[in-house]
Amino acid sequence: MMPDAILNPTSLVVGAIANASALSSVLYIAWDISGGHVNPAVTFAMAVGGHISVPTALFYWVAQLIASVMACLVLKVIIVGMHVPTYAIAEEMTGFGASVLEGALTFVLVYTVYAARDPRRGPLSSIGILVIGLTAGASALAAGPFSGGSMNPACAFGSAAIAGSFRNQAVYWVGPLIGATIAGLLYDNAMFPSHATDPIRGISEGIVV
Repeated sequence: MMPDAILNPTSLVVGAIANASALSSVLYIAWDISGGHVNPAVTFAMAVGGHISVPTALFYWVAQLIASVMACLVLKVIIVGMHVPTYAIAEEMTGFGASVLEGALTFVLVYTVYAARDPRRGPLSSIGILVIGLTAGASALAAGPFSGGSMNPACAFGSAAIAGSFRNQAVYWVGPLIGATIAGLLYDNAMFPSHATDPIRGISEGIVV
């Protein structure tokens, strides 16, 4: 929310640390309750892979988008005279390039989520949750000056809705959704395939939410 903060190395580091800490904290709280779904891209990948039902995924999406809008609204109200900035693409980048970048970073994040929550690796530990947060923080630090390092369509949507500007919004949906889907399918079917199926639902039991 500070002028030129996205180009300030100190601000980038602070933002990345805050991103990592906040995500790790939220996942630690909500993991055993709802699976820690705070990112529509993760939810989409889980739905495509058959780990959650489509109605459940839609419910999560609605909750995520509403929560993002409410958070940005609260931010705008409590900080008088400040506007809520939207994610922006660097002048040197094209929309396609930014979408590819966001997709690649989301791929890494979602793959980390799958690896951390796979019961075949043993019960989820606090280290696994911390690794997910650190992955998000590192990605935000790397991509901040170029595309904002969103990796989360809900974050981009909430700030855009409050600011009233949906410019380049597709970049923060198309890239992350495709990257997340590839990560989930790759993990399930190529890297660590599971042959066990649920006798009722007929889907893999490798990862359960």
